Amino acid sequence: MAKYNYDKKALKGLGVGAFLNETKLRASELAKGDNSIPTSIYNPNIVAAELHPDYQLVKVKEVIEHDGAKSFVLVADKDRGCKELAYFEAGKYVSVACEFDGKFMCRPYSICSAPKDALKQESTYTITVKKIDDGYVSDYILNNWKVGTEVAISGPLGHFNYERLRDAKNVVALAGGSGVTPFVAMAHSIVDNEEDYNLTILYGNRKYDNILLKDELEALAAKSDKVKVVHVLSDDEHEGCEHGFISAELIKKYGKDDYSIFVCGPKAMYKYEEEEIKKLNLPKRRVRFELSGEYGDPTKDEKYPKDIKDVTFNVRVWIRGEYKDITCKNGQTLLRAIEESGIRVTSDCRSGMCGWCHSRLIKGDTYIPESNDGRRLADKKFGWIHPCATYPLSDIEMEVFPSVK
Repeated sequence: MAKYNYDKKALKGLGVGAFLNETKLRASELAKGDNSIPTSIYNPNIVAAELHPDYQLVKVKEVIEHDGAKSFVLVADKDRGCKELAYFEAGKYVSVACEFDGKFMCRPYSICSAPKDALKQESTYTITVKKIDDGYVSDYILNNWKVGTEVAISGPLGHFNYERLRDAKNVVALAGGSGVTPFVAMAHSIVDNEEDYNLTILYGNRKYDNILLKDELEALAAKSDKVKVVHVLSDDEHEGCEHGFISAELIKKYGKDDYSIFVCGPKAMYKYEEEEIKKLNLPKRRVRFELSGEYGDPTKDEKYPKDIKDVTFNVRVWIRGEYKDITCKNGQTLLRAIEESGIRVTSDCRSGMCGWCHSRLIKGDTYIPESNDGRRLADKKFGWIHPCATYPLSDIEMEVFPSVK
């Protein structure tokens, strides 16, 4: 240990007064300074805020018409303080906030544009919205969005992106209808040399004439031998296209020795592909399903109680110390009932996985489908739920948290 030399006599001679004067000196110097509390912003925090914003304020720059669908080019709304859009990995989605008819709802849409478009001086995202049966929010968007429409969206979300430490060098993408949109972004990232893997898209549609984004996909495939598009038609027979459904045999035909499978499309397609993919005996890490939105009608499940018929449950919703009493129909998610009552809450994936609608169940019985139960073990133990995937089986009391959008 180092030995310090000091004059003991000199130290004793200081007396208490020397220390009291030092205190006064420090107080006078502090009084000269700024009265505000000093803050430090570290660069990693700045980068994190840019890549993962709570929300982004955008407006519609361009509307592109398709058969039964529209693509909307969204640009950062600088007039409302959004300088640029967050960069994203191909395969990500954004949650779009819509407020109309006294209701506030969010819906997820995959970004189908090139990731590099977000880095341009005028950064943009493109989402494609297709008309669907009973599409309450999609109908609103298709009928009301136009150039200049102001919109609030989330930052890029989801885990449906290529990961070289997990996925094979060859990817077979199974797409159905508008489920092709994340694969369009992936094709862009490969063509732009932002990512390096081989992408074969097996794109299922009914007829050749209504293939969504066909020209864009084929143009991308023409630019790189790493991108291949195979059209699979269930109702038509067309030269150069496969006929039927995307079966295990068809996947094996285009899959190479070592490959990953990515799936995105309607729910009916998921049920079919789950059974077909089982026949391939691939490791679990090699198969990725994109989130598919709300589960649907749970009353058809074997595990759903059969004694609950067409009833309406009372739901007391607490938010910031106040409550509102609403109702929820049998077979309806708590989130949808909350939204229809006009309460603004945060939600993004609507599939029970992302956790943004994380809420506290105070009392009541619920049904949560196993396939859409993305809660942590602690959530299950201490009574937390994801309302987007939770169906009431009795009257409910719960606490929700307000939307930041």
